[in-house]
Amino acid sequence: MSTHEPDRAAEDGSGAGSTAPRSLAEALRARDDASLGALLRARPDLLNPVPGDLTQLATRAGTRASVIRALEHLDRFTLQTAEALAVAPEPTTYGTLLALLAGDEGDDAGADARTVSAALPHAVAALREQALLWGPDDRLRLVRTARELLAPAPQRPSPTGLGPTVAEATAGMSPGRVQEIVTAAGLTSTHDPVSAVASLTALFTDRPRMSALLDEAPADAVEVLSRLVWGPPYGQVTAEPAAHLRWLLDRGLLLPTAPGTVVLPREAALHLRGGRAHRALEPVPPAVEPAATHRPTVVNATGAGQAYTALATVEELLKDWDEGGPAVLRAGGLSVRDLKRTAAALDTTEPLAAFWVELAYAAGLIASDGEADEQYAATPAYDNWLEQPAAERWARLVAAWLPATRTPGLVAGRDGGVAGRTLSVLGPHLDRSAAPEVRRRVLALLSELPEGASPAPETLLARLRWERPLRGAAASSDEAGDPDDLRARIARWTLTEAELLGFTGRGALSEHGRALLEGGVTTAAEAAAVALLAPLLPEPLDHVLLQADLTAVAPGPLERPLAEALSVLADVESKGGATVYRFTPGSVRRALDSGRTASDLHDFLNTHSRTPVPQPLAYLIDDVARKHGHLRIGAASAYVRCDDDVLLGEILADKRSAALRLRRLAPTVLAAQADPAALLEGLRQMGFAPSAETPEGDVLITRAHAHRTPPRSAPEPVPEGPPVPDGTLLTAAVRAIRAGDLASTTPRKHAPGEQGGALPRTSAADTLATMQAAVLTGEAVWIGYVNAEGSASQRVIAPIRVEGGFVTAYDHTADEVRTYPLHRVTGVAELEAEA
Repeated sequence: MSTHEPDRAAEDGSGAGSTAPRSLAEALRARDDASLGALLRARPDLLNPVPGDLTQLATRAGTRASVIRALEHLDRFTLQTAEALAVAPEPTTYGTLLALLAGDEGDDAGADARTVSAALPHAVAALREQALLWGPDDRLRLVRTARELLAPAPQRPSPTGLGPTVAEATAGMSPGRVQEIVTAAGLTSTHDPVSAVASLTALFTDRPRMSALLDEAPADAVEVLSRLVWGPPYGQVTAEPAAHLRWLLDRGLLLPTAPGTVVLPREAALHLRGGRAHRALEPVPPAVEPAATHRPTVVNATGAGQAYTALATVEELLKDWDEGGPAVLRAGGLSVRDLKRTAAALDTTEPLAAFWVELAYAAGLIASDGEADEQYAATPAYDNWLEQPAAERWARLVAAWLPATRTPGLVAGRDGGVAGRTLSVLGPHLDRSAAPEVRRRVLALLSELPEGASPAPETLLARLRWERPLRGAAASSDEAGDPDDLRARIARWTLTEAELLGFTGRGALSEHGRALLEGGVTTAAEAAAVALLAPLLPEPLDHVLLQADLTAVAPGPLERPLAEALSVLADVESKGGATVYRFTPGSVRRALDSGRTASDLHDFLNTHSRTPVPQPLAYLIDDVARKHGHLRIGAASAYVRCDDDVLLGEILADKRSAALRLRRLAPTVLAAQADPAALLEGLRQMGFAPSAETPEGDVLITRAHAHRTPPRSAPEPVPEGPPVPDGTLLTAAVRAIRAGDLASTTPRKHAPGEQGGALPRTSAADTLATMQAAVLTGEAVWIGYVNAEGSASQRVIAPIRVEGGFVTAYDHTADEVRTYPLHRVTGVAELEAEA
């Protein structure tokens, strides 16, 4: 059932004519459906749940939490407009509001009146749309809660720096003292304190008389006023104030608020300010200045090169975790030691390593495996991702980055809770719901710059602070002493991350980044970005250049089969534009262990090398292959067998084999107490090249075991408040609110003793009789109805048929024909006839 509050017009003292709304509910009732839908879209918190009528909507829009959320979405000038309304008389006029913002004519210190006049209609419209302001232009009213939040108070100074009015400051003053102030100010004494306060207020708001009064002030008194005029307006005085302070106190230019504390009244401060509520008004958003301009081709090429580097980095990270990554901490996330190891493996810093790990997690490429000894590993989606073309893989990473709420820049900071725990990669408490909005806004500002222009970061941050001043102030820093608010830090991280991903090149937005940004994270936008990026990426090569120093140079990115085979046969020595691989006995043995023969390796090198195979490399392969498998390792605990008993004797005589505890079982067999893996590794460290064998005696071919998690979905971004409703939901919500409002405002006849706003109460016989009469006359009636969940509501219906304990009627509130059980109808009342 709708709950109705008394009209606030009586509290506000509204004496407006019948055409002016007397409350916020009436102002909302006067809106059309499009305007009402715009309000619900701007403040989706008002829809949880859908209000029963417009009075409920107005009440909910005036709650403290809802008003704070609305204020946080205002830009600086709109917020300054609301602050000016909070210190203006209520109700106020549009002209008075303009004067508070622009100042008096001829005041050179004030903002340009033409600029303010041009910007003010938009600010007022924004406040109206957010339901923070209502009333016609000659009777503007700020919502009471917003006024309480923005108005000056001793415990909470106003952003304007103004203090209380004369009436507020003298509320607790004795009538005799008020009369003394009036007399000292040169005014005629009155018979009551109310008229005396009004007379003093009129003096302070009369510019000629106020100027004449200040002309008589001592120079030291003027100096005191100049220190208080822009706030804070409070000062301290001693029990015996100096002469110049006594002059101000006697004339009410300083009024006591507490023992030893005085305040400059608002009216006097406004006179000294030239009528302006703000010292620095910002009606126009600061421009984002370009720091440098590059040719678009250079920007796109740089972005494409960085995009390829990003793909290579993510692949290298996942390859390092292919057989199982770091363990999951008990509280979730990676340990500091594992992050350091990951950074060393990627040859980067720990903050950047945290970004790459979080990016892979956001794209659904890594997750926890959920085992008893829980560890991170690649997901099955990673294998599918590897099979896609490079441009499509990049688009998937960026599509996961744009809406992500996890913020890797917070890693190593504190969570801000009571425990103050350190935030870890992949751990909890890294989500920041403001991140997607800030990220997209930063990129949108980049798109507004000339093509190829990179922004000056400080001008971009100034623009963000102008657009959401309260959000920046409310989003406190996670680290003590950090001068930047969270939104500013997210903006800086966005610029860095966009460059790392190749979304930007040399700080400017690339063409493929612009396509993905303007089209949103959609299939069509991703396809457009892929089409622009693909021609810029380097084509994979099918060859390397072999060197005489046992190295191979890859002059560019290699085809995947070639890169995977070469990574087994050789070790990566250096990365960059050209990757250098080094062949060692260990790397060649690794290739032989994977099942390759010496002839296979020679054929592989001859096929994929543009230079002849150097003789040292051919000798290395043949030498390792000759020794490979000469010794056989099996499980006894473990054993060594070899056709050359002299070689086994050499092993037994070597002091380094003592830890393996070997003994001869036969001329060609040694037994060991160590397990086969430890025995295999121990003999290799002694300089031998043994191979493992199966229980059947065949050579055991070892391949890397790819550890995968069960199917995992990518983490969902944490929404910032309720989701913005779509058009269908908005239409349904507006329709429901209008219908409920119709039921609550339709005039009806009340039974004797019935209180207004209560559900009608009639007996079952009277209910049935009234319903049957309404069927015959075709008139609408007002009913109270309780549904199966026990929720009560009031409805206006036109009964069509009454039978079998049910009434079928056209429900005006739902705008459809419905059937209601009569036993759930609390009562029925006739509607009053229209005059």
